[in-house]
Amino acid sequence: MRIPARLPAALTLLTALATLTACGTADGDGSTDAAAAGSGSGSGSGPTVTVRIPDPGNSGVLAVGKKDGSLDKALAKVNAKVAWTGSAGPFAPAAQALNADQLDIATGSITSGITSLSQSPGFKFFTATTPDPVGEGILVKKDSGIDSVADLVGRKVAVNKGGTGEYLLLKALAKEGIPADEVERVYLPANQTAAVFNAGQVDAWAVWAAYSVAELGLGESRFLVDGRTIGSDNYSLTAVRTGFADEHPEIVTALYDYLHEGSVKEKQDPAAYLNVTTDAGPQALSGEARRIQIEFTAQGGTVEPITDADITRFEAVAGFYAEQKVTPERIDIADHLLDVTGLS
Repeated sequence: MRIPARLPAALTLLTALATLTACGTADGDGSTDAAAAGSGSGSGSGPTVTVRIPDPGNSGVLAVGKKDGSLDKALAKVNAKVAWTGSAGPFAPAAQALNADQLDIATGSITSGITSLSQSPGFKFFTATTPDPVGEGILVKKDSGIDSVADLVGRKVAVNKGGTGEYLLLKALAKEGIPADEVERVYLPANQTAAVFNAGQVDAWAVWAAYSVAELGLGESRFLVDGRTIGSDNYSLTAVRTGFADEHPEIVTALYDYLHEGSVKEKQDPAAYLNVTTDAGPQALSGEARRIQIEFTAQGGTVEPITDADITRFEAVAGFYAEQKVTPERIDIADHLLDVTGLS
């Protein structure tokens, strides 16, 4: 791999939080801060290091690990424990939390990651999950009369600024040779868009599985185009605070191993990773939405090290963002990656 700016050879690497983005602050429960815990971690003597990870919610590998204690067991082997802090959310605020030493790990898309890298980042990416072929795309109402990307011309499309939504819309338009300014982008946080979309205040919504599944489950919306059709290179990546990775490579390795193995199991049996803590309430999936999520997960990727082929695709996204003026200049993404395979 041609990943520059590698950590010292003694480093071992940090793991990825499969479908989890996060923003958070310290719990304030008296746990030792991971960065300040010292270098005596690892199997053997030394203080227990606290790893600050966003709360996983009700689904995914980390939710299972939190419930059954398997993550604590894996981390105990390297004298570490988890402090669940904050909650899942956009990567932009999570990146700020990493930079402010309030979070140690967060997951986000390469698209939002590139935007955040333009602002003096204190983190690097170390894992990659291939783009979601079926769970992300551009949603429209079934009765909207919008049957092609060209039909979006002159209409309003909700996107999250600088992230997955804006990327998907711009890629879809570029593929069809449609100038970006012929479609109005309405910038909204993803967690505030459903009401706007369902009220008809926008004509379409460029979105990913965390939000598309619920909409598709209602039976009133459909994908105009999905990630596969668009040709999306929107990888999911895991970021680690640089200072944490420098001090605790053995914890990074333990986390990577846990999350990689868990993501393989999740892909094989998606249902076991849904409604982990509750099967009722707004965090739970039922009926058609549950069926759709199981189908999407089975077609998704697993948490893996970053390869040269991945980097080539990351660089294409960075170039596209610069061309579309989403970022003021091209971000050198390779300068912000860690090679997990070379740190053990």
